[in-house]
Amino acid sequence: MRKSKPKKRILLPDPKFNDTLVTRFVNDLMIDGKKNLSYNIFYEALDLVDKRIKEKEISSLEVWKKAIENVTPQVEVKSRRIGGATFQVPMEVRPSRKLSLAIKAIILFARKRSGKSMADKLANEIIAAYKEEGGAFKKKEDTHRMAEANKAFSHFRF
Repeated sequence: MRKSKPKKRILLPDPKFNDTLVTRFVNDLMIDGKKNLSYNIFYEALDLVDKRIKEKEISSLEVWKKAIENVTPQVEVKSRRIGGATFQVPMEVRPSRKLSLAIKAIILFARKRSGKSMADKLANEIIAAYKEEGGAFKKKEDTHRMAEANKAFSHFRF
């Protein structure tokens, strides 16, 4: 788009928690337009998180939000070609992208996990991210480490 930025779509809050962040997560979890199935998977995963988490005073939705916060990257590296050489230039991530990267990381590593159902795998990944371990958290740490290693090229920002 040359002239104007596309309009942001307005997301409706989900039926159970009345939260638009849940809707955004469910939309990324959805495959082949089966939103009802992905809502069922998400709610079942949160029920499993509720059963498995030791601290009873905090709700499963708060555990999930903390897990997303734990895997949200602050910086990322982008390839930039300068004079025949390609440099990995560290850049700050804009807020909307931070959230989508975190959501996609949790879903990706939940799908890669071994387990019976997707709800079970998602619950395990959420708990792991909450405890600052697991694949999604490791990905964030690796991204930050890569950005730190290439800090010398930060003056090539565009």
